[in-house]
Amino acid sequence: MIRIGHGYDVHRLAEGRKLILGGVEVPFGKGLLGHSDADVLIHAVIDALLGAAALGDIGQLFPDNDERYRDADSIELLRTAAKLLERSGFSVCNLDCTILCERPKLMPYLPEMRKRLSQAANLPLDAVSVKATTEEGLGFTGEGFGIAAHAVCLVER
Repeated sequence: MIRIGHGYDVHRLAEGRKLILGGVEVPFGKGLLGHSDADVLIHAVIDALLGAAALGDIGQLFPDNDERYRDADSIELLRTAAKLLERSGFSVCNLDCTILCERPKLMPYLPEMRKRLSQAANLPLDAVSVKATTEEGLGFTGEGFGIAAHAVCLVER
């Protein structure tokens, strides 16, 4: 059985927070606002994985009203989700991810994000793609109010 999953996440940019994307700290004057480290890329990946396996979503697995997840490292959350899929009899075939972000420019950080995602999801590096794009100044990401991410995965049982 082969299944496809899609995940999407968005967080507002805010002063006084580190910008963490794909498990990588990206130097920038603002970070993403959220209960955990607000890593939109990893949150989208987790939702894609859980959705493909029909195991709920990130909010069900790691509720934002649970203090255990305050300022949580999203890489650890991804490891937990990947293990849940494995215990449920699923293996992840690949991940394809896109970050929507006007600033900062993410190209220099993409290889490390890809590496960290592959390690946390227990995938070969060539099964993980991470891309970034702008929205040409349009919408909340284009105007610099936040960052969004999409993730698509293929899993099999």
